[in-house]
Amino acid sequence: MALKFLKHFNTRATPQTEPIPGKTMTPNSAGGYSFAVDDWTRLERFMILGSEGGSYYATERALTLENAKAVVRCVEADAPRAIRTIVEISESGRAPRNEPAAMALAIAAGTGHVAAASEALPRVCRTGTHLFAFAETVQNVRGWGRGLRRGVAAWYEGKTPDALAYQVAKYQSREGWSHRDLLRLTHPKTSDPARQAVYRWVVGGVEALGPREVKRGEAAATYPDVSTHLPRLLAAMDEARTADRDVVIRLIRDDGLPRECVPTNHLNDPAVWEALLGKMPLMAMVRNLAKMTTVGLLKPGSEASRTVRDRLADGDSLRKSRLHPLAILLASAVYSTGRGLKGKLTWEPVATIKDALEDAFYKAFGNVVPAGKRTLIGLDVSGSMACGQVGGTPLTPREAAAALALVTARVEPEYHVMAFQDRFVPLDVSARSRLTDVLARTASLPFGGTDCALPMRHATERGLKVDTFIVLTDSETWAGPIHPSQALREYREKSGLPARLIVAGLVSNGFSVADPQDAGMLDVVGFDASAPDLMAGFSRGDF
Repeated sequence: MALKFLKHFNTRATPQTEPIPGKTMTPNSAGGYSFAVDDWTRLERFMILGSEGGSYYATERALTLENAKAVVRCVEADAPRAIRTIVEISESGRAPRNEPAAMALAIAAGTGHVAAASEALPRVCRTGTHLFAFAETVQNVRGWGRGLRRGVAAWYEGKTPDALAYQVAKYQSREGWSHRDLLRLTHPKTSDPARQAVYRWVVGGVEALGPREVKRGEAAATYPDVSTHLPRLLAAMDEARTADRDVVIRLIRDDGLPRECVPTNHLNDPAVWEALLGKMPLMAMVRNLAKMTTVGLLKPGSEASRTVRDRLADGDSLRKSRLHPLAILLASAVYSTGRGLKGKLTWEPVATIKDALEDAFYKAFGNVVPAGKRTLIGLDVSGSMACGQVGGTPLTPREAAAALALVTARVEPEYHVMAFQDRFVPLDVSARSRLTDVLARTASLPFGGTDCALPMRHATERGLKVDTFIVLTDSETWAGPIHPSQALREYREKSGLPARLIVAGLVSNGFSVADPQDAGMLDVVGFDASAPDLMAGFSRGDF
């Protein structure tokens, strides 16, 4: 009887629906128990993964609110560190979208750290789109005070007239905000006639550039004619509205007119797209591959196709452009299908561009030095991983995890990939697998529960020699008879190997299966652009 009673206190094999005795664990959204990640990890997860689409167990709103509370706690605990973290992730290009960083900065401002947040604003909100995300969060979190209005005014005042003209032309409105709204709200100051011309053009159009007298009660203010000081890009934008094809092409080539300023009636002309391609930023080029193929500019053997391939092959340019691997993965997945996610756009993919996109995906992670360790990659393909979105893309966590597994498989000389739910799932993945094929196979897998201990149990039962386990998951584990951390310790004891566990989280929730008290376990943010290099360093024992 005593032995039967003692089994309930077994710390070597505890069902995942119960916490490990003596460990601080928390119920996850699936009904199992996991380790709670600290707020700093949650801050990084939110800025890199976002919370769009929610998850199988938690809605988008619930995840966003939980992440926002974690941001607040970080700021209250150490505001300088929190704002440094926001700036570092934003500037380094580790995240696929910058809007979560802009939102986090606005939340920091909402907790009373207006001056520090305003100082960081130009570094985090580098484009008008980022600024609009910041403004929308401010509007919803705390409202506008004098300090924040000054901070946004400084964003405009800190740019040269030409740089400011580019911002107001390319990023005209987002998130329900426009530059006109923000200029009227913040009233930036300037004595520079070129900057005055930009402000007046944004608020009132070309008609507002001439001499003006504005009455405010009994007082009147006189404004001089600044029409001759309007930056050439804005003048070109006005000219393009009624211009023919040849003039539009000239404006693109001579004045740098971006795609957003080209009238819609010219955007089915391959010659117009050829002119745009010459100066198109790399990120914009990747986003417009389908359109350029549809209009006939990109086709087998064309000069334009060669230009695209050459630019995608330049690893240094990829990283300097902050083009995130997830953005390339999405572009590759969509381009290869020949059909847009929305609308009726279809095209015949160019094979060499498909190959270039796949190669660019790996290059975007940088030069990852292999760990040279025997690595088992456990790919969670359970039902919960098939829901939600990663980094604001339509890709599910299970699709993103499969692609991330390929990055490690391409680098490590000794690896094994296994897919699991609450049981093993056949999935043919190797270093030679094509991204698009793996995504298609992963998307069609059946649903199931989650047992993140299976990779370690599998290695123990079969006597496999593993130095590092990598589990790509949402940590919503519940279906196993033993916790993953316990399974790892059991593997270590039976194999005699000091095996390590890396948990790559693919959802911005508060859970991890890695025991924070075990130095041989590491929790990382899945699809952080720096994650593969970090994982290889941990596997080597660098830290």
